[in-house]
Amino acid sequence: MKKIIYTITSLVLVSSMMLSSCTKDFTKINTDPNGTPTALPQQLLAPALVGALTTTMLRNRSFNNELMQVTVDPSDAEGRVFRYDYRPGVSDGLYNGLYSELTNFKDIYKVASQELNYNKSYMGISLICQSWIYSILTDTYGDIPYFESNLAKDSAIYEPKFDKQKDIYTDIFSKLDTANVLLSAATAILPSSDPVYGGNVANWRKFGNTLYLRLLMRVSAKVEMAEFCKAKIKQIVETYPIMASNDESAILRWTGTGPYSSPLLSVREQDFRQPGLASFFIDHLSDWNDPRIDIPTYGVGGINRWGIAPYSGNYQGIPSGYAPGENPVKKCYFYSNTSTSSLMTEPLTGMIMNYAELKFILAEAALKGWISGSPETYYNDGALASITLWLPAWPKKITDFLVEADIQWMDSLTFDEKMERIHLQKYYALFLVDFQQWFEYRRTGHPILPKGAGLKNNGVMPARMVYPVYVQSTNPTNYKLAVANQGPDQIYTQVWWQKP
Repeated sequence: MKKIIYTITSLVLVSSMMLSSCTKDFTKINTDPNGTPTALPQQLLAPALVGALTTTMLRNRSFNNELMQVTVDPSDAEGRVFRYDYRPGVSDGLYNGLYSELTNFKDIYKVASQELNYNKSYMGISLICQSWIYSILTDTYGDIPYFESNLAKDSAIYEPKFDKQKDIYTDIFSKLDTANVLLSAATAILPSSDPVYGGNVANWRKFGNTLYLRLLMRVSAKVEMAEFCKAKIKQIVETYPIMASNDESAILRWTGTGPYSSPLLSVREQDFRQPGLASFFIDHLSDWNDPRIDIPTYGVGGINRWGIAPYSGNYQGIPSGYAPGENPVKKCYFYSNTSTSSLMTEPLTGMIMNYAELKFILAEAALKGWISGSPETYYNDGALASITLWLPAWPKKITDFLVEADIQWMDSLTFDEKMERIHLQKYYALFLVDFQQWFEYRRTGHPILPKGAGLKNNGVMPARMVYPVYVQSTNPTNYKLAVANQGPDQIYTQVWWQKP
């Protein structure tokens, strides 16, 4: 199986990214005499999911968390993400890792659509996973290889063209509609092949439709997409099956057995402990008396549910974006695996999409008048789901908690103040979910983040990652066309859905 996965990985790196070794004999690169060309969907699904999550989890920790004021890896050196200043090489890992797994997911669809292995459920799951990965890639970089990506093996396309983000999103929506139909047949799959839902095809269908809502909301501000998005959101909410509880969240739970050990265990323990928590992230939790950082009642072995080390008996953080030379003292941080409870081994860190996020999507849609229902109810339900995902037996009434924390819904608030409440709670629901905090901040401007004096990029949140450096030399023609269409290959260039 390892040989199969290694073979597939090498193929996609050639097809989608044209590594600097592109002068090698592609026939040799694309041929592995030890590989099995007919790997079955049940053999490919779990390794592909593990590989994709390995990529997103490690970049969530080192990139998203630093940008979005979850952590601060303190230093006065150049290239510090928390100062909106990062080197082009940061882009490579996400691009390489996710394009690699796209070949696996595409092979699942191809094999499952063949007569001998025909299975509508594996086909639908493949389309959902492709949509999930492509959405992360395009929301990170903007225009990317899409229609011609990962085709070196089948079509000898070694320099894929970059597609416009609008076209990518339009096709993703088509894929998700197709997946909904395919999965409605409820064709059985092998439970052991599915580390997310254990073979529950109905839950995959609900996840696909919930992902659809996330992505519709993402592009809903574009004039040319607005009416379609509003109508489709309403249709999905009223007629499609979507997540209905925390149990239906899309999470690959790390059991610690076999291939299901958390990718965070690959981080050195001293490095895992190194970043301090940012003031923005920890101060709210402390002010709210949030149960996820409560030690006496909900802790295990003297450690709270999120594995956060207190500082002098309470919770304090580092101001993000501080100017070089200020040298704030590191205070709270995430415990490493030497502790009895740590995110390094936490099963829930394999987060793809959770039920609480759905509730906050619905709260925003209801606030804007796109769907029926009370935005207050959706908001309360989202806050409750966000906490009980981590503390299922939490007994408190959510409205009491919100009032005591002074974050309850109030009709007297302005529209923007209501958006801030929704997205501040959504920020914590999106904790550990790839780059979704960053994407949502770029879309809405919420939650409002403090601006430190040491921020680069004129103090403006980066709008994208730059393309990996090697793309410029291995796919120069299409790279230049992409830059001409989208704008300079810089962190300040907005992607299509951000532009007015």
